[in-house]
Amino acid sequence: MDLSDAVLGYPLIITIPAAPFTDRAGAGGTEEFLEEEGLEGCDSGVRIASLRGVDAAHLVLQDVDMTACLLSGAVHLDQLRLEGEYLLALPPAGLRRRGLLPVRWTTRRTLAEEQHWRAARGWNAWTAAPTGVELVGPAGLAAAYRQLRKSFEDSKNEPDASDFYYGEMEMRRHDTKRPRAERSLLSVYWAVSGYGLRASRAVGWLLGSMAATVLVMMLWGVPKEVAKSESSGRLIGQNILMTNDTTAPVAPDGSLGRRLTSQRFEKSMRVVINSAVFRSSSQDLTTVGTYTEMLSRLVEPALLGLAALAARGRVKR
Repeated sequence: MDLSDAVLGYPLIITIPAAPFTDRAGAGGTEEFLEEEGLEGCDSGVRIASLRGVDAAHLVLQDVDMTACLLSGAVHLDQLRLEGEYLLALPPAGLRRRGLLPVRWTTRRTLAEEQHWRAARGWNAWTAAPTGVELVGPAGLAAAYRQLRKSFEDSKNEPDASDFYYGEMEMRRHDTKRPRAERSLLSVYWAVSGYGLRASRAVGWLLGSMAATVLVMMLWGVPKEVAKSESSGRLIGQNILMTNDTTAPVAPDGSLGRRLTSQRFEKSMRVVINSAVFRSSSQDLTTVGTYTEMLSRLVEPALLGLAALAARGRVKR
């Protein structure tokens, strides 16, 4: 169905009939199925080709295929209702090569126009635009994704709305008309946690950060010996003057390999876990260890929070 520029004066639902059509005027007044010999072997599904120029305020699509549907230019997409098992295009599956580096696209629902835009940029395995179809840039795609996200959020479907939020952020990140600082910030947000939607990515960075912190602590952060408290005093007449001093942490010496011991690993792991989760390590550290712990207290809880945010987005109702 191509609904380009259609004027919908009344609420409309497009769906697959639940049962074959029947003829109530059959022999003897019995209800009989209509003959469909000419349709044998045909796809019984409904495919929407375009909604461009349509006011979708009163449109409901149920159990339809929208993998090639053109949505840009539609009005009131935030009020469009997608029900049942609707289908949207998916990114290429598996590992792909982009230049010399292998890449893997995250699984999500995408608009046909994004498929066309990425294929036009030379990215392999994305669906190219049919002849005569005008390409839509990141700004227009971001607006379409934003309206669809609002439609799903208004219907309390937060998990599925996250796919459209991801698409919106992707288009904002690739929009060269936006300030470079904003696009750089979005790139970091994407790489660290997939815009707060990919818990595995945030957990991976968290584990990598903790491993790097443990290694730094073992090599330079944990002191050579435990700091000792020393007391000294002087007898002056009938009075005793006592002074308590604590020795400063001494940086470890020797080869790097000799510092990688199980005892130093245990101390380093305790410092990292406490700084990431409990926010206090209560350990005497060298100067390098102190600044490393300060940095880990800033980075690792943030990564832990992004992982929790991503998990929350997938189970929120």
